[in-house]
Amino acid sequence: MGMPDENQMEEVLVDAHDRVRVMTLNRPQVLNCLNLSVVSRLAELFEQWERDESVELIIIKAAGKVFSAGGDLRMFYDHRKDESWKEVVYKKYWLDYHLYSYRKTRVAIWHGLVVGGGAGFTFPSTFRIVTENAAFSTPEVAVGFHTDCSASYFLPRLPGHLGEYLALTGSKLDCADMLACGIATHFVPSKDVPELEKTLLNLQPESSIQEAIQGFAKMPEAEASSVMKRMTWINSCFSKDRVEEIIESLASTNDEWCKETARSLRRLSPIALKQALASIRQGRTQSLKKCLEREQRITLNCLRSLVSDDLYEGIRAVVVDKDRAPKWNPSTLAEVTDDMVEMILNTYTAREQIQLPLEGEERWSGKYLA
Repeated sequence: MGMPDENQMEEVLVDAHDRVRVMTLNRPQVLNCLNLSVVSRLAELFEQWERDESVELIIIKAAGKVFSAGGDLRMFYDHRKDESWKEVVYKKYWLDYHLYSYRKTRVAIWHGLVVGGGAGFTFPSTFRIVTENAAFSTPEVAVGFHTDCSASYFLPRLPGHLGEYLALTGSKLDCADMLACGIATHFVPSKDVPELEKTLLNLQPESSIQEAIQGFAKMPEAEASSVMKRMTWINSCFSKDRVEEIIESLASTNDEWCKETARSLRRLSPIALKQALASIRQGRTQSLKKCLEREQRITLNCLRSLVSDDLYEGIRAVVVDKDRAPKWNPSTLAEVTDDMVEMILNTYTAREQIQLPLEGEERWSGKYLA
């Protein structure tokens, strides 16, 4: 990986404190969206710090009011013809895979929105701290896409069928729900975060990072609207085999929350709903490697409009024109056949299949772009 230019350096701020390194996402003006230069810088820093025996702890945080709104959707839209988006897709998935076996302790401090790719590279962190304004979501289906950046691996491993619910609806989890379902490991009030960071920076080598964090951790109160309080309904409805059955199950209850969830699902891209459910279901029994390989295939096929143009229509409606009125094609679930979903999940050429890191020291020399 070549040396980043000055702009890259500024997009990710770095502070060194003895045995601790602090990386700060620094694109608050665009909600810390991840583009190629940011992903390249992250990969460079993580490699450098893993190889540096003097580094023992990495703190990951973000400037502004949002941790990360995920990938740069406008970039995908603007470069749909030249495929210059390909490198960031490969590199991001390659990095996500590597971070699950990373050898240094990482503390992610999540505040504001934690979405998509921003969650993907920090979810494998040893400790995931949320503040009172943190909110997690996987809203990709809303723009005709699918849950990626390893989400098809970690979402199915959440309690019950919460993963299917999150993947299909894009609903937000607040800090209490994030803690309750295991997405977060600790809750620390935002007013205490500066002191926590100071404590972590000055820990003695023999001190326990977990004990230091626990000293600041509190138990947040669950809101009346807590998603975790709906788990009986979620498990009953989102365990169904097909999207049509999930929606029918929700709509046929006497519960207004379920009925509104059904109405919300009916407004989303039919093909995105079906490809997302298929991906999550396969992820329940697959390895991380298999999940990321599948996610890469789906992503390339969506970006190339193999079966549908819904991804670009979704980005247009949400990001470009902002009219919030996408015209999905196919427009109904009945029009989306199993063969169409199969094509999206499994069509690829061998030369484009992502090459994920090898084991041991060879991991960093593994190719991320075939």
